[in-house]
Amino acid sequence: MVQPYKHEPFTDFKVEDNRQAYLTGLKTVEGYLGQDYDLVIGGERISTEDKIVSYNPSNKVEVIGRVSKANRDLAEKAMQAAVEAFKTWKKVKPETRADVLFKAAAIIRRRKHEFSALLTKEAGKPWNEADADTAEAIDFLEFYARQMLLIKDGVPVESRPNEYNRYDYIPLGVGVIISPWNFPLAIMAGTTVAAIVTGNTVLLKPASTTPVVAAKFVEVMEEAGLPAGVLNFVPGSGAEVGDYLVDHKDTRFISFTGSRDVGLRIYERASKLNEGQIWLKRVVAEMGGKDTMVVDKDADLELAAQAITASAFGFSGQKCSACSRAVIVEDVYDQVLNRVVELTNELTLEDPTDQSTFMGPVNDQGAFDKIMSYIEIGKKEGRLMTGGEGDSSKGYFIKPTVIADLDPKAVIMQEEIFGPVVGFTKAKDFDHALEIANNTEYGLTGAVITRNRENIQKAREDFHVGNLYFNRGCTGAIVGYQPFGGFNMSGTDSKAGGPDYLLLHMQAKTTSEMY
Repeated sequence: MVQPYKHEPFTDFKVEDNRQAYLTGLKTVEGYLGQDYDLVIGGERISTEDKIVSYNPSNKVEVIGRVSKANRDLAEKAMQAAVEAFKTWKKVKPETRADVLFKAAAIIRRRKHEFSALLTKEAGKPWNEADADTAEAIDFLEFYARQMLLIKDGVPVESRPNEYNRYDYIPLGVGVIISPWNFPLAIMAGTTVAAIVTGNTVLLKPASTTPVVAAKFVEVMEEAGLPAGVLNFVPGSGAEVGDYLVDHKDTRFISFTGSRDVGLRIYERASKLNEGQIWLKRVVAEMGGKDTMVVDKDADLELAAQAITASAFGFSGQKCSACSRAVIVEDVYDQVLNRVVELTNELTLEDPTDQSTFMGPVNDQGAFDKIMSYIEIGKKEGRLMTGGEGDSSKGYFIKPTVIADLDPKAVIMQEEIFGPVVGFTKAKDFDHALEIANNTEYGLTGAVITRNRENIQKAREDFHVGNLYFNRGCTGAIVGYQPFGGFNMSGTDSKAGGPDYLLLHMQAKTTSEMY
């Protein structure tokens, strides 16, 4: 009997004990800032002279850690370690593999505030955002372990007299996990353990701006009893290590979370047959979004304004699910817009180690420059209502920005900005609003604020996104509750935290025995 799954609760920081626990977590992290972290290949720790240096985006001179950088030779060594480990790991009982995940979840739960504090320092996440990231990582570990126990015996198929048929799932082989910086614990951990619990071995290449939290996670998996060679830690450049591993003849699948352009490049490279390769590589990709919140004339306008503000500016808009487009039926456009501007002006933009901070920095100089260039475009395309300013002197801080009166086809309404910028456009009626909502190449999340039951049903059928929310914001999918993944250029619609996600890392085998 598989125990029922319940998601990890979020921490209430109004409770003094919880607040103190987080401050203790920050002290713990500050105690190991600036340390060196090795590659882990086949259980062996390898230090390289070339390092990826991780900086605090709130205070860009503060070094979080220095992580050894893999090159092609080390990537090849890691590949061979993973190939060798697969021979035994694939035969380990699913129950045993699941137990590793359950133990890792318990370890992270005990160190929850330390991991969250590390996310605050390395990724610039305010307390609540960091806490949610850590909780989601625990959820992925628990959920995928339980899912493995549910599918370990395959699916029943029909048998006949004198014939016994079975339909079982077996692992694929060696997977390359390329994880993002914006959920550097949750998505990194979730994509890694989904591959591992299903019997595959992996090479983990985390984002170069957040490698320390990944190194700490690898330590947790070792402590939880994962055998050497199952998880190989190979941070490095995409051009050198990433391409090499995607192209490798022994790579069976690639699990990628990141931008549309990189995802398309991986998809294309993975489709090519390399010498010695005897399979078609599988690609699991989540590639971003341009997410719309629609507000109907028959809506709770305060709820709409609060939801847009939170969805647009939580973690500085650096979520593939963030609200970057607000499409408002013209009857209520001015009311909603003006209220969002009021709420936005109340947000605090500070160092995220301060509990009162709503919004911290953006990821790095490249992100800062890109977002500011989009804001300049937005000023020409629409009406700047608030924000529009940035300061990268100490950290990478950009004020939450609202741009109104945009054409639905404007650059600001079409291209993924991945920052604290939301564009407003006016719709004639609800049908027109849905038409605008669907006019991008993406299809990840969306939300509709309305009291009209007929319009809810219309949106349920016609709003073409993988995750659609009614009368709430468009961010914050919970593992096992709202399986997450999108359509079109948002990726392969691989629903992370959903009932069929593990199957993407397996293949079905039919056996038939005659008596």
